[in-house]
Amino acid sequence: MIRTLLRVLGPEYAPPVRRTVALMTIAAIAEGLSYALLVPVLQALFGSTPADAWPWLIAFGAGVAVYALLRYVSDLSGFRAGTTLLDGMYHRLGDHLARLPIGWYSAARVGEVSVLASNGVLQAMSVIAHLLAPFISACVTPLTIIVVMLAVNWQMGLAALVAVPIVVAIQAWTGRSTAAGDADSAERGHVAAGRVIEYLQAQPVLRAGGRTTERFRMLDDSLREVERASRQLTLSALPGVVGLTLAVQAMFTGLLVLGSYLALGGNVGVAEILTILVLAARCADPVLSLADIGGKLRGARSELIRLDAVLRTEPLQEAPEPIQPRSHDLEFESVTFTHGDRTVFDDVSLSVPQGQRLAVVGPSGTGKTTLLQLLARFYDVDAGAVRVGGVDVRAIDTDVLMERTAIVFQDVYLFDGTIEENVRLGRPDATETEVRAAASAARLDEVIERLPGGWATNVGEGGALLSGGERQRVSIARALLKNAPIVLLDEVTSALDPVNEAAVHEGIERLMAGRTVVMVAHRMRTVRRADRVVFLDGGRIVEEGDHDELLRRDGRYADFWALSMTPAS
Repeated sequence: MIRTLLRVLGPEYAPPVRRTVALMTIAAIAEGLSYALLVPVLQALFGSTPADAWPWLIAFGAGVAVYALLRYVSDLSGFRAGTTLLDGMYHRLGDHLARLPIGWYSAARVGEVSVLASNGVLQAMSVIAHLLAPFISACVTPLTIIVVMLAVNWQMGLAALVAVPIVVAIQAWTGRSTAAGDADSAERGHVAAGRVIEYLQAQPVLRAGGRTTERFRMLDDSLREVERASRQLTLSALPGVVGLTLAVQAMFTGLLVLGSYLALGGNVGVAEILTILVLAARCADPVLSLADIGGKLRGARSELIRLDAVLRTEPLQEAPEPIQPRSHDLEFESVTFTHGDRTVFDDVSLSVPQGQRLAVVGPSGTGKTTLLQLLARFYDVDAGAVRVGGVDVRAIDTDVLMERTAIVFQDVYLFDGTIEENVRLGRPDATETEVRAAASAARLDEVIERLPGGWATNVGEGGALLSGGERQRVSIARALLKNAPIVLLDEVTSALDPVNEAAVHEGIERLMAGRTVVMVAHRMRTVRRADRVVFLDGGRIVEEGDHDELLRRDGRYADFWALSMTPAS
């Protein structure tokens, strides 16, 4: 468990964890040794001079005080280490998730990552703060007490020692029998979390279909699966709990019978028997707690394994010696790229000279948006190369590539914060004058003027409190503020009303001025602003040229243009 924890966190966290484990072990031994002082106390109390118990009682009190101090120090160390590990885990997980390919984030992983990043991390990191101390105490304190019992009376101490392998065997068997149930229960929980998210996202569709009072069958099914898995997990753990209880009771009964036999035979005194039985009773509580602690540790270990699996996912590799591109022309050289079992690009080559505009058109599903994502290195190609300024993007430092690239996608996501905070994401160190100038160029200032909160208006999660056109203006202002030499546009006006479309077009024109631009065009009117056009279909470039040239060829592009210009009936 500790090895898995340190592997997940990294070697830099090993010293505080090992120090905490050592402190907790010492505290558990001190607890067991403090109970050893009960031996002379009880012997004196049941002897001819009970007053002789006073010095031992004082020593027992001092021993308990020392144990209490050690326990306080070890628990404090556990809480501090747990807090440090939690902070480190969130940073490591966040940094790793930011470096994973976009393709890794499938719909099925939305619920998994959300549960893992919230409850999963907390449960895994709670081991040090909340579970390790009671677990060590439940293991080490009874063993220390058994050593004391062996010193008092070897027969009864040996009888108590026989229970140790039995308890270990029961715990190991319980762990093996519940392992499948733990994994199944966690998997069902992640699926259910994903279904809850899906249910919330599907509310507009459900309400439009008049199904507001109906249950969402897939969510109901997943919740029933969670219930079934939880019930099965409880049933699989029950024999271990019962077995552990019976083992402890059998040990105590065996000690009572053996002690009675030895006492009746005159081999041991009554005070000695009572002392050993008191020590045995003190062993019972921590041993019985192993069932509950073991279940929690297995749950935490399952989360650690899942965290480890995510952290072992291969991120996009960073070049050991990054190369700085000296220009901002773009190039696809014999690019082949597959997504899942589908070939998106098959030996595609194209180039965009610095300062020119390339429009990408074609039917839906032909990889137009994927082309932009490959330029931004959201994925790595399977064959060929994507170059910026003649340098393979895999040889460019990711931060450098992102600094030189401004991206405006059709679906704009804004963080839950103010408008100004979302604009400043483009360049956090920008001056107030620069922020206001970017907003004016994107015509965002018109939106801000009519909002009661102005720049301090909260946009809500995902920008839900703004309209689609307003979100696009924020996105364009953010890109303008970034002032990057490369601009990637996924047709940003396809779902806007005429007023917002005109405003966004004006902002886009200012954004594209003097920059290298690749734009995905869903509305064919935007193609006229491009220096060159490529028509994608079937994973290949079918046609290439400027707008007028492609119209003269009367091919696929001309058909698309004619269809887009035909008024809807």
